[in-house]
Amino acid sequence: MGQPELSERASILLRTLVEQYIREGQPVASGALVRRSGLSVSPATVRNVMMDLEERGYITSPHTSAGRVPTAQGYRFLVNTLMVSPQVDQLGLDLREYLNPDLPSRELVRSASELLSQLTRQAGVVMLPRHDDTVLRHVEFLPLSGERVLVILVLGDHDVQNRIIHTREVFSREALQQAANYINDTWAGQPLEQIRSGIVGAMADDRADIDRMMRKAIEMAGQAMTKPETAPDYVVSGEANLLEQASADNFDRLRDLFQAFQGKQDILHLMDRCIEARGVQIFIGEESGYEVLDDYSVITAPYQSGRHSVGVLGIIGPTRMAYDRVIPVVDLTARMLGAILSRNHPVDP
Repeated sequence: MGQPELSERASILLRTLVEQYIREGQPVASGALVRRSGLSVSPATVRNVMMDLEERGYITSPHTSAGRVPTAQGYRFLVNTLMVSPQVDQLGLDLREYLNPDLPSRELVRSASELLSQLTRQAGVVMLPRHDDTVLRHVEFLPLSGERVLVILVLGDHDVQNRIIHTREVFSREALQQAANYINDTWAGQPLEQIRSGIVGAMADDRADIDRMMRKAIEMAGQAMTKPETAPDYVVSGEANLLEQASADNFDRLRDLFQAFQGKQDILHLMDRCIEARGVQIFIGEESGYEVLDDYSVITAPYQSGRHSVGVLGIIGPTRMAYDRVIPVVDLTARMLGAILSRNHPVDP
């Protein structure tokens, strides 16, 4: 069974304590709560309520301080009772000015990550979009040294990707142009997933009427459009914000977090769990399930292209953050990014 609900008085005192600690970063004493809460109670009554809240895991006493600070459970209480009402009009205007819809997907994602970081003063994290429904617009093959070929893929309306593939022989520029023409004539305008299926079928076709050049073109297309085996990448901005907020006793935790940013797997796994979620997801401290994030909060929201979630964005910062300000920024950024991608990569309804 869960804990009984807090009384109205205990709820007001706990909320006041958490909000004051977020603002000031110092343990909150009972006397300050009497003044800030607006309740007509004595300091002795407040001390009794604080003892009860501490026993129930909402707050804790750091060292020998007379004041208390919230635990992850205390922050969770605040988040669950927030009535967030952002200045949507002004915030939306800021986002529209910053997120340029004409940028390629990777640059757009980087802009979104930097925007999250600037608006929240935390680290902004945005997963690159998954676009299995992305349409191939054009492909070019350019010869490099030896048996290497540069592939230029134009996907959707704004996404340009460059890849290097290794061939079994050296091809002339003319042969590569012929191969590109064949692929563009055969598959341009089709979704990548459909093209991959077509390539698999074509490579299995041993009929004599498929000439050598066509088969080589199909093989190169297969290499160029192979779905990555690893999880989608992500862009992170604003690590310096975390450094500015770090205290002397949690630099080791921060170093571990920076290493996790480099290794990426834990962060990607957490974001991957959120891609099918509805709306904003909030992980406070140990709720993420990853030890490296035990001293941090992660606030995420999926973003869509059309009706499908194709990625996740969010912020990572210390548990002591202004949740009422950060949550709407994450939510609206996800909506704006999704709107741009839906225009750039339209899908059938």
